[in-house]
Amino acid sequence: MIRRESLQHTAVVPLPQPFRAPAVRRELAFVHRRIEARGKFLFDGDDKYWVKGVTYGTFRPDADGEQFPAFEIVRRDFEQMAAAGVNTVRVYTPPPRRLLDTAERLGLRVMVGLPWEQHVAFLDDRRRASAIVERVREFARTNVGHPAIFCYAVGNEIPAPIVRWHGKRPIERFIHRLFKAIKSVDPTALVTYVNYPTTEYLELPFLDLACFNVYLESDARLTAYLARLQNLAGERPLILAELGLDSRQNGRRAQAETLSRQIESTFAAGCAGAFVFGWTDEWHRGGHDVDDWDFGLVTRRRAPKPALSAVREAFQNVPFRRDIRWPRISVVVASHNGARTIRDTLEGLKRLEYPDCEVIVVNDGSRDATADIAAEYDCRLITTENRGLSNARNTGIRVATGEIVAYIDDDAYPDPHWLHYLAYAFMTSDHAAIGGPNLAPSGDGPIAECVANAPGGPVHVLLTDTLAEHIPGCNMAFRRSALQAIGGFDPRYRVAGDDVDVCWRLTDRGWTIGFHAGAIDWHHRRNSLRAYWRQQMGYGKGEALLEEKWPERYNALGHNAWSGRPYGRGLAEHLRLAHGRIYQGTWGTAAYQAIYHPAPGTLLGLSLMPEWYGVIAVLAYAAILGVFWPLLAALVGPLLAIAAGMPVAQAAIAAKRARFPGHAGTRAILFGKRLLTMLMHLMQPAARLWGRHRHGLSPWRLRGAARIAIPRARNDAIWSERWAAPERWVERIESALREQGAVTVRGGDYDRWDLWVRGGAFGSVRALFAVEEHGGGKQLVRMKMRPRATRCAAGFATLFLTLAVLAFGDSAPPAGTGLAALGLLLQGLIVRDCAFAAGLWIGALRRVSDHVRRDA
Repeated sequence: MIRRESLQHTAVVPLPQPFRAPAVRRELAFVHRRIEARGKFLFDGDDKYWVKGVTYGTFRPDADGEQFPAFEIVRRDFEQMAAAGVNTVRVYTPPPRRLLDTAERLGLRVMVGLPWEQHVAFLDDRRRASAIVERVREFARTNVGHPAIFCYAVGNEIPAPIVRWHGKRPIERFIHRLFKAIKSVDPTALVTYVNYPTTEYLELPFLDLACFNVYLESDARLTAYLARLQNLAGERPLILAELGLDSRQNGRRAQAETLSRQIESTFAAGCAGAFVFGWTDEWHRGGHDVDDWDFGLVTRRRAPKPALSAVREAFQNVPFRRDIRWPRISVVVASHNGARTIRDTLEGLKRLEYPDCEVIVVNDGSRDATADIAAEYDCRLITTENRGLSNARNTGIRVATGEIVAYIDDDAYPDPHWLHYLAYAFMTSDHAAIGGPNLAPSGDGPIAECVANAPGGPVHVLLTDTLAEHIPGCNMAFRRSALQAIGGFDPRYRVAGDDVDVCWRLTDRGWTIGFHAGAIDWHHRRNSLRAYWRQQMGYGKGEALLEEKWPERYNALGHNAWSGRPYGRGLAEHLRLAHGRIYQGTWGTAAYQAIYHPAPGTLLGLSLMPEWYGVIAVLAYAAILGVFWPLLAALVGPLLAIAAGMPVAQAAIAAKRARFPGHAGTRAILFGKRLLTMLMHLMQPAARLWGRHRHGLSPWRLRGAARIAIPRARNDAIWSERWAAPERWVERIESALREQGAVTVRGGDYDRWDLWVRGGAFGSVRALFAVEEHGGGKQLVRMKMRPRATRCAAGFATLFLTLAVLAFGDSAPPAGTGLAALGLLLQGLIVRDCAFAAGLWIGALRRVSDHVRRDA
């Protein structure tokens, strides 16, 4: 990337004196309302609003201090912008009221930049900082409700050395002060801060829009960086506040073609819009005039027609080109008793702007009005008996005529361009499946808002910015040929888990799963605590079914460790003992500066698991025994307080960070929502744990078919008349173990064992192989097996038994008896699991030995 420092506009430009609006407003011509942000896109009423913008200024102030050209020049420039298809103008200094009124009459909206002393250490002077906040508030107060104001930018590229000087958190807090200052006088105004790659690490989730200045002329690099910015933006619209060229190319036409590709790439990446830099070739910055600094679209001296026509053509193709062939897509909606929400789904599908698609509704034995509602719409309705979610989705595959099959739930509805983004991602990649974000719509009630901020929702798991490990079933699409190749969805998953299973089967085939941030749908969240509890129990059942089919993907406690990172609201976060580290480069000179959070410690990670409640229960049991032994109470009491306090602290932090877009209520109402969100963070692990245990996924489960054997060290050998590579013998034993349903792990480069066989969460066995060569292809395969207790279980068992001995010695037999019982229970579980693993090992040896004898 070639980056110019010039475009920071950090000169100290005082805000103008408050302009008093005239008593009588001019009648509105084209602009009638303000733009709203909904999810990742912008809306003008019910119509999606694409920002097709250009930057305007900055200009040398005249003798009277006016920071814009004469009124007639501004009007003529705005007329040319409107004729070129531009609908939004970005200015870097506060505009006079007449500029806003002119934009209003011509149908243009204005992104208002509010400059201040960001090029100096402004936070070192409290009075300066307070004055900045007050000036920003005053300008917003004098223009409250003006429909031509698209948004306010409360800063533009605070220099990286200044951010580094003050620190990340103080800068974030000051931008938040500016945000609240505008919202306090103009609540409906959109507020943003314009960032750039060098301070990408600033975390500003409270802003209405995510805006970045980006100058990348390579199409591949621009596309890759936009995908990263989309994940940083989260559920907010992403806008490129400056887009243009940073180097000279061969002629204006070549520049125009590059710029046209950049605009198309920006909108194809799911951005809500872009501002092309810049409309004039006259810039003023801190007393300096720079002529022809960059690629000017239009100047007052000349109009470069190739550039202007290229921008006009690119804006006409927003958000996607119309002169290409789009693949046919079949949209499948599987529904069981979904009458309450399926009308929203079908209305949303009706609004799709995709040119070639069909809608298939599979009514999976509904007993409500689902079929009657679906019959009112232009869709193919198929009614079957109730056979479960996977069977319903497979029915959709069989009747689909599209080369792509997209799935959406009956409690969700799509963005009008949902299929465009999915199709574009398929057309530009070889992914077998592609998914997108699912966002919670507004207006579903306060409990649904809290559920949207609670854990356990449908989230996507990303390996990179565009490569996914998992995409949720409410928003996923597949190449029909890929689904047919793996046999569709597994019918055992009647309610949940089918999406995880199909993703794993696709990746096992060597295929990849993509992700596109623009392919959003709106997914209704549960609207009662009871419904939320039942949903999480259902997800727990789905996890139990997945572990039964994919035991090697789950650890001993029954948790799948994702390789990627989950994205979405409501994710439970680890308590961090250290803040993230920022990659800044030597002396802060790195062009791209990102933040890296340290991995949590084992204890902090365990406290997020549902089984942590079991740890709390054991400590509570020990605390009760402390009634009979004061020393035990003194030891266990603090541990119980810490163990119980960690989930509460994590829930409180998550509730504090919860976002309630469009919240309009008192502080008491907001506090109530945060309190309810905190409660959901505490109850969700318990619901998942209960759902898992009810369907066999418990820490004390045993997986496999084996006879219990004495858990002792064994040395075994197999004589073979046929030669085989040493690793082949390990593979044969491993295959025999898996035929019994055992969970195995191969030793790594630094392990002194070759095969690990899980008995349960408390014990396992490890095996070491050695092959003796006896000539003529004859071999003696030696195997050494040793039982192993889980360190944590063995440590706690030893601890409880030791405490029991001390309790008896301190004349506290009730406490000693209770502690001994707990220690012996853990010891019994260790012996049982090791014995089960030993039985699996012996069974596998017998199978391989019998097979070798038959071959001989």
